Amino acid sequence: MEDDPALSRVLEVVLRRAGYPVVLATNGRAAMDAIARHRVVLVISDIFMPEGDGLELLNFLRLLKPRPPIVAMSGAGVGRLGNMLEMAGALGAARMLPKPFAPSELLALVRELVGPPAAPTEKISQQVAERMGRE
Repeated sequence: MEDDPALSRVLEVVLRRAGYPVVLATNGRAAMDAIARHRVVLVISDIFMPEGDGLELLNFLRLLKPRPPIVAMSGAGVGRLGNMLEMAGALGAARMLPKPFAPSELLALVRELVGPPAAPTEKISQQVAERMGRE
């Protein structure tokens, strides 16, 4: 979940080219709605977003069973509000990713947390199972 359209598009392209499916949301509320509608295996979220920030999203995700791992991103660093990435870690983020970062850093984290992308036959089997109401 990223509110900056340019960065959101870059993240989408990098992940899709690597073979990962992507569901986009531009703010915290849209992210919560998307997560409620889609089975997600990983959440990548900015901390500062309009309409429900990343910390609110982390609190929402804490209620999910099973809870997908979360990568929290921020360019804020240390400031008046303290280190937001450390706070995200305390709220359950599996990894923190300070901005700016290289696409290779993001892909390394994704592979570490969810493994390599599914092979095409695995993707098709998963889609069929989801349509039949199985997991």
